[in-house]
Amino acid sequence: MRRFSANPWRTLAAGLIATGFALASVATAQEDEGQEEQGPPAYTRQGADTCLKCHEDEEGAQYPVLSIFETPHAVTADERTPFANAQCESCHGPGGEHGKRLRFGEERPPIPGFGDASLWSVERENAACQGCHRKQGHRFWQGSAHQRLDVGCADCHRVHARDDPMTVTRAQPDICLGCHIEQRAQVHRPYGHAIRQGQMDCTSCHEPHGSLTEASLVKPTLNETCYQCHAETRGPFLWEHAPVSEDCTLCHSPHGSNQRALLNRRPPLLCQQCHARAGHPSIGRSTDDLPSGTPSAFLLGGSCTNCHSQVHGSNHPSGANLSR
Repeated sequence: MRRFSANPWRTLAAGLIATGFALASVATAQEDEGQEEQGPPAYTRQGADTCLKCHEDEEGAQYPVLSIFETPHAVTADERTPFANAQCESCHGPGGEHGKRLRFGEERPPIPGFGDASLWSVERENAACQGCHRKQGHRFWQGSAHQRLDVGCADCHRVHARDDPMTVTRAQPDICLGCHIEQRAQVHRPYGHAIRQGQMDCTSCHEPHGSLTEASLVKPTLNETCYQCHAETRGPFLWEHAPVSEDCTLCHSPHGSNQRALLNRRPPLLCQQCHARAGHPSIGRSTDDLPSGTPSAFLLGGSCTNCHSQVHGSNHPSGANLSR
């Protein structure tokens, strides 16, 4: 029988195909291994110069950032500032993937920090800020009301703005009252502190980064916070009015009221919450309602303070009834 030898070209092709499959398998294995053991994220080579190619302050820009160079955050000569280290990426994280050249139709990866909530949590973003600002009165941030509610620093502060609204007396309340809607309603009542007029801000009384007091007050007690401005009510007095030394809010509504002097209720109803009307002409408003048949002009004025004018306390020897 005649024996036929194998075609040498067919044998060569089969060998090349087998070699190709082997190389492909090795490449796939290396790729899978690389995905499992990724190296540290890459930073951009040109730093802020790469970022500023897209992020400008032109009219209609989605992310205007050039104003950051007018703030303390972008002082290259100061080693304490972000720009003295990795510039924009000191806060935003490695931007090598975000700033790379894209192929046609390829979607740009988000910047890790302050760009995509799925990459960095609020806690990690806050840590980027607290790395520098922890010593600036923020030592009680952990456990504070804002921290427990996952409020981020960037939710209130505008780092790229020339003047952060949280540091401007006129602008700050708009940011705080965006969440504190109950206080927003109170601020717009007829009588209140000069918040709407831009002469007082929320941080005059509250410490938003946390404190050891109730309602995050700037002073150890509520009354001491009020005494910063209302020093005339501080005392001590020879004759004291108990509610005054206990708690100012027993009589006053600090965020706003429909009554004069920010009172919780209209006098004499406010006073009658503690003082019984027995033996005192505190109800009658006409001649028929008073035992004497003669109305009191002071009573008809509608306020106990017509007589008891020193309601916060008195140092007069005859001021036991807080009338002088």
